[in-house]
Amino acid sequence: MRDITLGQFVAGNSFIHRLDPRTKIAMMILYIAMTFLVKQIYFLTIPFFYLVLELVLSKISLKYILNSLKPIRFLLIFMFILNLFFTKGEHVWLDLGFWKLTGEAVLQSFFLSVRIILLVAGASMLTLTTSPIALTDGLERLLAPLKIFRFPAHELAMMMTIALRFVPTLMDESEKIRNAQMSRGADFESGNVFRRVKSMIPILIPLFVSSFRKADELAIAMESRCYHGGEGRTRMKQLKFRKDDLFAILVTLLFVAVLIVLLVAV
Repeated sequence: MRDITLGQFVAGNSFIHRLDPRTKIAMMILYIAMTFLVKQIYFLTIPFFYLVLELVLSKISLKYILNSLKPIRFLLIFMFILNLFFTKGEHVWLDLGFWKLTGEAVLQSFFLSVRIILLVAGASMLTLTTSPIALTDGLERLLAPLKIFRFPAHELAMMMTIALRFVPTLMDESEKIRNAQMSRGADFESGNVFRRVKSMIPILIPLFVSSFRKADELAIAMESRCYHGGEGRTRMKQLKFRKDDLFAILVTLLFVAVLIVLLVAV
């Protein structure tokens, strides 16, 4: 739980850190589009190299990216095994009668696993290099045109940012509760699956109580600072596009264009 990186922000002064949050959100959307456009595993090298380039320019330690993958390791294993059983193919590697392991199934399982890894790592890069306040401002500005349809852009951006920000906080709180319960003799490791699930109740109940308490404290803190939504609010730091933002968008579009050309050619 201590390794959860989603919602964490690592302060820095790198090229990626200095970009406008709207630019980074647009880059992430284009990166996700690149990842989903790919249908063959060897084309995943393009979003992979884009992620490596972003990692180098952000000066973020690889440890943070690897930690972001730890919570989904069981999901990756489950999906890998599931695709081995339900993906059919012509090149049979192992025939057990009731089930055939094919080369297409292995390739499909590996392809989906790598795609999920790239998506999670890319999403982590956004939160690791963008502060919650900047992320809120960026989301609100991008959603601002929808206000003509009475869309609550500010409220939605605030809720999304608070949710991301509280992920590592709740994980840390759950770790503290778990250690406290273990010091009182609680056992979370032994027994079958049902017993382990039942043993999580002493963690979940205090965690829910703590979550509601923190939400109430946050609401009181916001009201004491005269927060009444986004109407009429001003900002100390104004968002501005610079040459670096234009360069970053152009490089991202270049990666997308190269991928599309390769997909069309093949």
